[in-house]
Amino acid sequence: MNKKIHIYTDGSSKGNPGPGGYGIFIETFFGHLYNRKIISEGYRYTTNNRMELLSVIVGLEEIKNKKQNIVIFTDSKYIVNTIQNKWIYKWEKNNFRNKKNVDLWKRFLYFFYKHSIMFYWIKSHNSHYINDYCDRLSSIASQKRFLKIDHVYEQQI
Repeated sequence: MNKKIHIYTDGSSKGNPGPGGYGIFIETFFGHLYNRKIISEGYRYTTNNRMELLSVIVGLEEIKNKKQNIVIFTDSKYIVNTIQNKWIYKWEKNNFRNKKNVDLWKRFLYFFYKHSIMFYWIKSHNSHYINDYCDRLSSIASQKRFLKIDHVYEQQI
């Protein structure tokens, strides 16, 4: 029996840049067994693209075993296009010269090479119940009283 892992992600920021957050819904299927995990976090000053990418990274960090088959569902064209159009390989070869969010792309690649990952784009705010749930999680996380600091982003501005 093969294990299947689905990771649904969303990220947002109010003001872009501004307070932001991410929401993640992970579901794991193993035969008749099913497990789910929900994660969200907020940051005091960040961008939408950083939160979209960080949500994917944090979701992948939750997968402890190597060489897993993972499907990531996201409404971020920024991420999907970068992977599906294979821009990521050119960016990596050029050491991400003139690219934004280099810290996160490098962190992403560590997990990208550990697993077999497929990306599916979901149209946002289109009544996909898990994507809508992740959107609510990210929004609520960005409104918490105590928000994390996106140190790399805040040092760059």
